[in-house]
Amino acid sequence: MLLDERMMDQAEGLRRMLMRASTRVITVAAAQAGLGSTSVVVNLASALARSGKDVLVLDEHLSHDNVGNALALKPRYDLLHAVRGEKTLREIMLCSAHGMRVLSMAHAMRSLPQLAAVERERLQEFLAEAARDADIVLVDAAAAGQHGISASLATDQPLLLVLNATASAITESYALIKRMALQDGRQNFEIVVNKARDAREARVIFGNMAAVARRHLRVRVDYLGYIPIDEKLKRATQLCRTVIEAFPTAPSALAFGELGSNLMLLPAIGSEEAGGLPDVIRRLMRRARAPVMVQTI
Repeated sequence: MLLDERMMDQAEGLRRMLMRASTRVITVAAAQAGLGSTSVVVNLASALARSGKDVLVLDEHLSHDNVGNALALKPRYDLLHAVRGEKTLREIMLCSAHGMRVLSMAHAMRSLPQLAAVERERLQEFLAEAARDADIVLVDAAAAGQHGISASLATDQPLLLVLNATASAITESYALIKRMALQDGRQNFEIVVNKARDAREARVIFGNMAAVARRHLRVRVDYLGYIPIDEKLKRATQLCRTVIEAFPTAPSALAFGELGSNLMLLPAIGSEEAGGLPDVIRRLMRRARAPVMVQTI
């Protein structure tokens, strides 16, 4: 009985430690690779950090094109190293020069079914410590169909879907919305149109897809903004810098600033029972019982 009470006290303490009324967990995803979701995460995080927010990025990507490499931080370790007791959280956490923190966690998420109870507890503790002072937690979600933290997200947590003008992007994005609406019960989707020529083109792209989604799926699809085609953004990416840092007056830099402002206008989930990073972690622990492919490091 005493042991059970201690476990309950520890769980309650973790929830209190994780939950801050102002903390937002926002997943950024794309229906397929190459649509620029990681670029959106990196530059959006920079815009939010510049506005005075404490930003933590949770990076799901195993590929070379992940957040850490985009910022020339050269990630060497994953949250799994800390869970196994091989490294400390401080050794794993990446800190950029422009005010954001990055935690690589792709291997940890994919190894959840294999973790012992004590290792799962460590994972929760490390995430709690990492997110303790964060105003914003941005999740750079792995590609659709892969197992990652985004799959465990509460259906009322913000999901920012990145798409562009290509036919395949629109088709795959609609398929992803349909799958999440029918299988997961998600009813709200936020959209950012990437690589648009101008605001008019972005609105047309959004309007066409949103009309179909609303008519056939009866979901709410909201437009949060667009990122214009911008050579300065391309140049900043080549320099492994954010466009706001390298070219603060560039059209794309201004667009990311506006996108950050629009995100902050989304309703905050403030209940302990639904939403926030605690809910994400609880869902991750439950999902760990499902079999997934494990990739070692």
